[in-house]
Amino acid sequence: MVSPPSQKPILLQGHERSITQIKYNREGDLLFTVAKDPIVNVWYSVNGERLGTYNGHTGAVWCVDADWDTRHVLTGSADNSCRLWDCETGKQLALVKTSSAVRTCGFDFGGNIIMFSTDKQMGYQCFVSFFDLRDPSQIENNEPYMKIPCSDSKITSAVWGPLGEFIIAGHESGELNQFSAKSGEQLSNIKEHTKQINDIQTSRDMTMFITASKDNTAKLFDCTTLEHLKTFRTERPVNSAALSPIFDHVVLGGGQEAMDVTTTSTRIGKFEARFFHLAFEEEFGRVKGHFGPINSVAFHPDGKSYSSGGEDGYVRIHYFDPQYFEFEFEA
Repeated sequence: MVSPPSQKPILLQGHERSITQIKYNREGDLLFTVAKDPIVNVWYSVNGERLGTYNGHTGAVWCVDADWDTRHVLTGSADNSCRLWDCETGKQLALVKTSSAVRTCGFDFGGNIIMFSTDKQMGYQCFVSFFDLRDPSQIENNEPYMKIPCSDSKITSAVWGPLGEFIIAGHESGELNQFSAKSGEQLSNIKEHTKQINDIQTSRDMTMFITASKDNTAKLFDCTTLEHLKTFRTERPVNSAALSPIFDHVVLGGGQEAMDVTTTSTRIGKFEARFFHLAFEEEFGRVKGHFGPINSVAFHPDGKSYSSGGEDGYVRIHYFDPQYFEFEFEA
């Protein structure tokens, strides 16, 4: 077992409600955090100083993404809108109104095309919409160049595949799909999970992705073929999983359902971030800290730190000890 980081984590206190997603930009100098409050925060990851907020949403914010050069930020919210922001000034550049809550959102590889998925609620179907930002009329008229209906099971997590050719979507039913970003057709469909997929994150080189599911597992897949490669098993629902950019390591965050949390102590609750070896599927370390389930985890792009956002409303940035790097090279 590797000992957890000994230096104190940086605690980010910028939300009043539980964290829904955290995301680094491509360089890793900024960390974006969203929660079940309307505030979108951006922080300097090196010292935890808050750079600013993006104000405008009126409901819980479910998702956030930054484009490759960190010029624009995209957010999706339960206020039935997806918004595009200027990263530097915090100005709202575009607002897309939807019929139901926006659950997932993301920029493609080049930052020109955005996709977002909406929830199946209030009699409305789940849709994935694609907008090309190079054509301003699409957003002005709220006319995406493509809209894919998902009648069977709502999408709970989605990411862009390599080179922006398709998106990978995880469903409430545990299914995984690939949808073409050009034609909208379903390229492939598999069901390796038995329950809802809570989170999907790709590897640094976009060749693999990891899913986190309510069925107490995280699974590794090939991005192009959707071949199932590895499984990481726990005793609790997994809310989020991330792949280290430099080592064969995986971090998982989870815990029991939010509604059950008040009835257990933090020790019983198992609110640790758990580290697994990617190849051997074995757990080798845990990091305590959150007073409630971990809802989102992310590795810094340089692999020297990771962050976790919890049901307690806090985001913690953990820097790894030198032993962590020595251990890996010895192994």
